[in-house]
Amino acid sequence: MNETLATPQRAAFDPYAPAPPTSAIRFLYRLNPLAKLAGPVPAIVLLVFVRDLVTPVAFVLLAWVLLLVGARLRPRAIALLLLGIPAAVAVLGVGFALWIDPSTMLGSDGARVDETVVAWRIGGWTMYGGALAIGLATALRLAAILALALVAGLTTTGPDLVRSFVQQLRLPYRIGYTAMAAFRFVPRFGHELDVIRSAHRVRGSHGGRGPFAAVARWTGYVVPLLAGAIRHAERVALAMDARAFGAHRDRTERYPVPFRARDVVFIALFWAASAAILWLCFPWRLD
Repeated sequence: MNETLATPQRAAFDPYAPAPPTSAIRFLYRLNPLAKLAGPVPAIVLLVFVRDLVTPVAFVLLAWVLLLVGARLRPRAIALLLLGIPAAVAVLGVGFALWIDPSTMLGSDGARVDETVVAWRIGGWTMYGGALAIGLATALRLAAILALALVAGLTTTGPDLVRSFVQQLRLPYRIGYTAMAAFRFVPRFGHELDVIRSAHRVRGSHGGRGPFAAVARWTGYVVPLLAGAIRHAERVALAMDARAFGAHRDRTERYPVPFRARDVVFIALFWAASAAILWLCFPWRLD
């Protein structure tokens, strides 16, 4: 019974434990974090320079396929992915179009924006189709870059990313694990804030209602939150000193993150798919 209870306790309190095994269909979790970064990076860089509409749409669809097939997403994440990105593209596209000067900006065909078709006119202000095309193309590029970044962002944990940088890229562990310990302060602050707010509510020191009372309440959280942060920092520093952190050039890794043949295959296939999209769309052609 003790062995049965030990496993969930370690999983709950060890933030650096490896992710639990997943189905073979969700292949993105089985890849090295560096592979999921190296695959989309060339496409992300090239998307900065494209100006058409088809190329970013193709990369958004590619990212959607990878995430829907290779990742285990919750319904809310799927809704944000499939509905939130198009909604953001529509809003950003119109917003970017409003910033365009139609008398100086050139469209993709080389003509001035004010020489394109009129989309709508409100009084003396005119929205041209060329401005909408430029704004939509800019928004789609941003959406494609975001979607490609989510391939690694939604399927990689922070500890595994740091481990891969330390093990494969030879990042000094003093930098990597110190940064990981610093990132762990963020959820710790959230937990401390919840405890402090609960204690204030139990004692009835809510301070009333209104904006001034809210400012007074949040001001009262600062001192205990700072004290808790200092205590936590001292405990982390003592724990790192007790483990001789920084005493040696290298350390033994408890959880290796290997770079396997599947990672090379994923990078090669992603690069091939990116090259095929760019070759078929060829966004730099001169019309």
